[in-house]
Amino acid sequence: MKIVEVTSKVFTYKTNKMSDTDGHTHPGPERQAKMGLLTVTADDGTQGHITTSQHFLREDILADFIRPVLVGQDPLRIEKLWYGLYKWQRGSSGRLTDRVVCAAELALWDLVGKKLGQPVWKLLGGYRDKILAYGSTMCGDDIEDGLATPEDYGRFAEWLVKSRGYKAVKLHTWMPPIPGAPNVKMDYAACAAVREAVGPDIPLMLDPNHWYSRQDALWLCNKLQELNFLWIEEMMEEASLSSYQWLTANVHRLNILGPESMEGKHWTRAEWASKGACDMLRTGVWDVGGIGPAMKCARIAEGFHMLTEVHGTGAGNMAVCAAIQNTTYYERGLLHPHVDYDVPPAYLNRIDDEMDKDGYVRFRDEPGIGHDVNLDYINANLA
Repeated sequence: MKIVEVTSKVFTYKTNKMSDTDGHTHPGPERQAKMGLLTVTADDGTQGHITTSQHFLREDILADFIRPVLVGQDPLRIEKLWYGLYKWQRGSSGRLTDRVVCAAELALWDLVGKKLGQPVWKLLGGYRDKILAYGSTMCGDDIEDGLATPEDYGRFAEWLVKSRGYKAVKLHTWMPPIPGAPNVKMDYAACAAVREAVGPDIPLMLDPNHWYSRQDALWLCNKLQELNFLWIEEMMEEASLSSYQWLTANVHRLNILGPESMEGKHWTRAEWASKGACDMLRTGVWDVGGIGPAMKCARIAEGFHMLTEVHGTGAGNMAVCAAIQNTTYYERGLLHPHVDYDVPPAYLNRIDDEMDKDGYVRFRDEPGIGHDVNLDYINANLA
């Protein structure tokens, strides 16, 4: 079997989400948006699909990097093909990002799963067939009955736990351009309101996504210890490994999770784990360039008796969560009082991560990666 074609399509769909001036997602008026579909086709007609930002699937990127590596090759040799793409990254002048490599690798996995008649999570090892999800909120806003106040966060978290079935909740707090943000006292107020709303036993986490100073980060960690939070992530610039070593050494009852955004794939995560810069290791397919390097991150963590927590939603991250032993939760979101997360966008027949009333996401047995694309809709709405 050989790969004969790599193609992309850009299509339109309706969404009620928008980005603010600093790139953070919030609810908004319904509008037309664009999305991309990447398709890898084998010589027997088997296809693998993944949807992602159309910006990652530009024709020049496909022509210069993706097709030269993939076309004519055996799609079953995913590790070899991944390294072919990885080696091109250094000479791509920044065009061949980890997210582009991830999209190509996920489409390959989808093709292979369909060819072999197996779900990808089983091909990766299939440690579990379900996992608890934590509800991951959007960041704070100034929307009425949204996430504008600590009380808003408390009410929403209570609904997530008592009405929707989540067994854990993670907050993303206020970020620029919200006036006064970032601010550790604002973050703490939201966290305290959520703890009061959900009670003492629900695991809670915080992602402030702020480049706080060491002093502000330590103050916030100490306050979260009082609230019995499970972990905190991305509270300082992750390029400063020594800052995270210092923080991890000075915080004893709150797990430091990282790195999330730091480039370097599994090599960077190995440095963090070996040098005591975190208590729990962070990975995610879109952060490290695909399922393969995300699995390597989990194995690195396992060697240090550390948990791996997988960043982000979607079929690729679900496959990793299903395959590895040393993880606890799947991140489901981003969630907001004004957004019905369970309604799929028009380009999907169903969302990847359907959750039951007990808070579990169950992994499907259909062949492929589990990304149920509505090709009829996409072909009828090309941009």
